[in-house]
Amino acid sequence: MDKVTTTRAHASSEVSVPRRFSTKYKLAILAEIEAANEKGEVGQILRREGLYSSLISEWRKQRERGALEAMSGKQRGPTKDKLAAENKRLRERLAQLEERLGTVEELIDAQGNAFALLQEMSRKSDGAK
Repeated sequence: MDKVTTTRAHASSEVSVPRRFSTKYKLAILAEIEAANEKGEVGQILRREGLYSSLISEWRKQRERGALEAMSGKQRGPTKDKLAAENKRLRERLAQLEERLGTVEELIDAQGNAFALLQEMSRKSDGAK
């Protein structure tokens, strides 16, 4: 009996993740495809970008429904930038610490003045004896 060997089409263990396209990209590709005048130019664009015509049809439907224009001004993900939030938190902390430092410096100055006054009083009392 002959041994039958099978090979996998995809030997790697990597899982493919569907590509995501920004609204800006979708609109740009649709504009480029609609501006294509020569025969085969649309196919060339699709091959260059690695896209299928069914995807373009889906994008056209989204645009006709107004879904692409509605999404064009919105960013996906968290609304606040984490770095900006951290920066704000650190600035607030800095302001608190600077205020506290001012208070501590005033206390140190007051202690120095009190010490100088006590020394002066001590010298005067020693001189009066």
